[in-house]
Amino acid sequence: MWRSGLKWMFLIIGTMVGAGYASGRELWQFFGHESGLAILLFVVFFTFSVFITMKISYIHQTTDYLSVLELLLGRKVAKYYDILIFFYLMSTTVVMIAGSGATFEAVKIYSWVGIVFISIIIVLVFMKGINGAVVLNSFILPLLIVGLLSILIKYNIDEGLSYLIDWKHQKNWYTAFTFTALNILSIIAVISAVGEKIKSTGEIIIASVGSGLVLGIISYIYNNSLIQISEVIILYEIPLFAILKNYPTYTYVIMSILLWFAIFTTAISSVLGIVTRIRKVIPIALWKLAIITLIILIPLTKVGFSNLIAWLYPLYGLLNLYLLLAIFLYPFTKKS
Repeated sequence: MWRSGLKWMFLIIGTMVGAGYASGRELWQFFGHESGLAILLFVVFFTFSVFITMKISYIHQTTDYLSVLELLLGRKVAKYYDILIFFYLMSTTVVMIAGSGATFEAVKIYSWVGIVFISIIIVLVFMKGINGAVVLNSFILPLLIVGLLSILIKYNIDEGLSYLIDWKHQKNWYTAFTFTALNILSIIAVISAVGEKIKSTGEIIIASVGSGLVLGIISYIYNNSLIQISEVIILYEIPLFAILKNYPTYTYVIMSILLWFAIFTTAISSVLGIVTRIRKVIPIALWKLAIITLIILIPLTKVGFSNLIAWLYPLYGLLNLYLLLAIFLYPFTKKS
């Protein structure tokens, strides 16, 4: 039970900790100053949402996200969210591919090399099927979490930062709703794809509580660090590199590698949601669907990494508030 629960926990975290999150760009877009309460609320909302979504997927042994959407929203509304979630996953994949290019560019390699490289690796993973994607997340995520937390904690110690929340100044609390709403969409897509592989409620509790706590701790420490460099964030495509600028070169290189893996794991999760949905209509191999998807999306990376996050993420956060409310109310509407 523990092993399976941790496996799903890493899959959930891997879905969230992508280019936008690991780079710091997404966190700064939603949080920033006076956001301690917002992050605390996010932990509660996210944990509850993941639990409900996993429970539905487990009970109904789902293989794609449409069936979960129909249970949460009803068939009529689910049709609209089916389209929305599909385009969201496409958008997220574009952001991740662009993020790979931006990461390569940060270490003085042409961005198109990073774009082509991540696309090839994604296809290779899907040649192993869904299990290949899940196992990869379980292997990479512990390294990523330890690496990211290590550099953030070191930065906080070096700067003498406090972890205490000033409860009198928490005007940004409401962003917890849009931040959770944004990220729960991709979580639903990925969890729904593996619903038939979940074996017990114990796995669900471990995965939901574990992912909520880990993401909450990382989010708070990361946001605390970003506040200290708020004046220069605008100068960086990837805010994490503003934190790393005074550290040795090897630290910069190691974190660039870990950042790329964060991008890669989310790209895998997003493509997984896309291809499992398409396969309901076009029953061909996952890796072939992955190739077709990537060929269509790669040209859109020209928009730019930070621009994509600045425009798309707040928009999706607002659009998904209805879905988040449906998840909150599901235990009560189910009973009635």
